[in-house]
Amino acid sequence: MKKLSLILNIVFAAIIALGAYKFIFAGSVEVADDGRTAIIVEAGERDFLLGEMRGFLEGVQGIVTAIAADDMETVASLSTSVGMAATGGETAVLIGKLPLDFKTLGLATHALFDDLATEATDGGDPIAVAASLGALLENCTSCHAGYRIDVAGMGE
Repeated sequence: MKKLSLILNIVFAAIIALGAYKFIFAGSVEVADDGRTAIIVEAGERDFLLGEMRGFLEGVQGIVTAIAADDMETVASLSTSVGMAATGGETAVLIGKLPLDFKTLGLATHALFDDLATEATDGGDPIAVAASLGALLENCTSCHAGYRIDVAGMGE
């Protein structure tokens, strides 16, 4: 009876470990035909993720316009609006589908927007703020170069 209990405990622990690995690290991914990592989600989850990315892009557009007008108050406001305050709308199910590197890159991008807001608030020089925005955009291009969001069962 002790052997059966031990075996069941080992199997149970392995199942938990595999689930944790899948949820935290691997996500729901496959290699896409274009060489990027396709993150496989439901249609509503894809809409949510793409909406968040559009929010980044709209923020960047407004920030560039504000930098050109030397309006650091607007730069700070727009940066904050897409910073860490904009996180948290994802469901646990969606988070489990995202690979760790994607989650890390997304959170780092939100944090960089907060850093940009701080730089603009601290009397940021428009040229320096623009350079920081350029560095921040490296996260965006790296994410789009490495990932795509596909709807389960539909592939793109």
